[in-house]
Amino acid sequence: MDDTSSSRAIKDFLAEAEEIIEKLNLDLVTLGDSAESGDYDPEQLNSIFREAHSLKGLSGMFGFNDICDLAHHMENLLDSLRLGKVSLDAQVVEVLFASLDSLTRLVNGKGDDEAFTLDVAPIMAQLEAVLSGKPDTETSLLAGIDPAILTVLTEYEEHRLSENLKKGRNLLRVKANFNLSSFDQDLAELSDLLKGQGEVISTLPCAGDSIEHLTFQLIFGTASSPEEITALVDAEGTTVELLRGEQESAVSPDDLQKGAVALETASPPAATVAPAVEAEESSSLRSISRTVRVDIDKLDTLMNIVGELVLSKGAIFSLADQIKASGVLELGTELQKATRLLERRLDELQKGVMEVRMVPVAQLFEKMIRIVRRVAGEHGKKVGIDLRGGETELDKLIVEDLSDPLMHIIRNAIDHGIETVEERIAAGKPEKGTICLWASQKGNHVVIEVRDDGRGIDPEKVRRKAVEKGLIAADAELTREGVYDLLFTPGFSTRDEVSDLSGRGVGMDVVHNNIAALSGMIEMESEVGQGTTLSITLPITLAIIKALVVRISGKTYAIPINAVLETLMIEHSAIRTIERREVIELRQSTLPLLRLSEVFDLEGPQVATDRSFIVVIGMAEKRMGVVVDELVGQQDVVIKSLGGALSFVRGIAGAADLGNQKTILVLDVGGLMSEALRGDNALYV
Repeated sequence: MDDTSSSRAIKDFLAEAEEIIEKLNLDLVTLGDSAESGDYDPEQLNSIFREAHSLKGLSGMFGFNDICDLAHHMENLLDSLRLGKVSLDAQVVEVLFASLDSLTRLVNGKGDDEAFTLDVAPIMAQLEAVLSGKPDTETSLLAGIDPAILTVLTEYEEHRLSENLKKGRNLLRVKANFNLSSFDQDLAELSDLLKGQGEVISTLPCAGDSIEHLTFQLIFGTASSPEEITALVDAEGTTVELLRGEQESAVSPDDLQKGAVALETASPPAATVAPAVEAEESSSLRSISRTVRVDIDKLDTLMNIVGELVLSKGAIFSLADQIKASGVLELGTELQKATRLLERRLDELQKGVMEVRMVPVAQLFEKMIRIVRRVAGEHGKKVGIDLRGGETELDKLIVEDLSDPLMHIIRNAIDHGIETVEERIAAGKPEKGTICLWASQKGNHVVIEVRDDGRGIDPEKVRRKAVEKGLIAADAELTREGVYDLLFTPGFSTRDEVSDLSGRGVGMDVVHNNIAALSGMIEMESEVGQGTTLSITLPITLAIIKALVVRISGKTYAIPINAVLETLMIEHSAIRTIERREVIELRQSTLPLLRLSEVFDLEGPQVATDRSFIVVIGMAEKRMGVVVDELVGQQDVVIKSLGGALSFVRGIAGAADLGNQKTILVLDVGGLMSEALRGDNALYV
């Protein structure tokens, strides 16, 4: 295999491994919740076991022995859990999570450097420690079960049978005859029907009454009575037999209790679970893979559109050649028709390409479940998470760039917003706090809200701290919104000051800047004692957009059309100044104005006229008017990044080619509005 093929294969492995780890993360969180109640879904545990097995096989095939060895040890523990040799408890769950943390770091590290590795010996030792000292305590529970059944059950099926008996369920044998032509479908339907009432432990073929039929017996554990199951299946040739349960029991309830106690006391001595190898704050939730798994129907649609575009292009070229040769007017008309058809197809292609880039935010939300569990555990708090709107779609690259800011917001909410159990009870709140993570689409934007029901933010305390740090004058008049904006000021809070401010100022300037880099806006609302809400408004995509091209002081700029509400032409006399800010009255409301010539310190020629064009832009609930010299028109543009060297330029989302060898700058509406409404009117330094 050449280097190119090898590199591509490793990228495919990393993408697959990352997907497995994300699924493991989600399933382990669910398993951990089940461990608290002591009742878990065996199918979920089987799924986790298969995921660890798949990761072991994949990594071994590519020679990543460190990943393979750790996944193998994790698989061994999961197998023992499946077979009942290890009891599911908090310690086991934490060891599994610690293993997953190490696997995540290994896979992420190899995304940057294939030679990256970690010392996984300590975590493998913990896995081995949990596995040791586990005697088999289930044999007594199986006394009295037909040996003919026990001899054909696998070790896992024997364990599931014992688990059903421990829980006091009836053990039934459902025997059914099926036609040879449709037995597979009929058997699956019967199995699904029974699963709705309990657990199908095993499905075994057996001798039947006729050579024209196949007979199967399903060993089934359920809380329902044999009569209820008989009425449920209600099919000719199907019988239900009680093997152990209500009327017939070879093991007394006392024996079952003893068996349960034996299993409980067989748990290993307490072991200390190693903390995460690396603090969560210094890690990143960004995916190492840039792969987007695409629905085949979307690709088919794109291919059809591209095929039609090829035909349209051929027609246009042919017409153009004929026009050159003859100059006939009718051909010019035909050319216009073909051009319009091409334009429509290009619009469809653009829409199709955008759909391919879109992914549901559920991919991001699911990562946050683990963060909530981890941080809540670190601080001894009880916190649940409420996810809504996971089907809302965003550009894949925006989702990735949003992952770290969202992680920081949630950490802050739990760390400093949610109270301790004692504080919540004293305040008359449920002892378990809640983090709400909601997404919704509003027009061409997506709004993501992070809410908590914690202690909230006291504006007066924030104001006092701002005065102490010299950020505002002691007699400064600030709105409630203006006070919250102080929390986004760099260096506003330190760890020692967090207790007075609910910790919301810690690093929030970084969050604000990251959201602004996505042409988004972040707003905060809070009520003391009730909680805090941060709303993030983002464009659906930053790739291909429609833009309004404008001219200011001889320079040309593009404003994303999804942020443009309307355009106006006003007399200069309509502009007033309030508190050193230019404003106009627009439909009984005051609209603040922003002059881009001042923002970017432009020195080009000024247009001599007594009127001005105003482009009214808006995001979330904010509105602002941008004063421009000329409205050039709308145009589709592809935004290109300015690169790291020009990342300091604020208020600019990127650059775009107008198609006439002219490159213009695309305005960052969210960043402009955030800074301008906060009173910073000098973005470009």
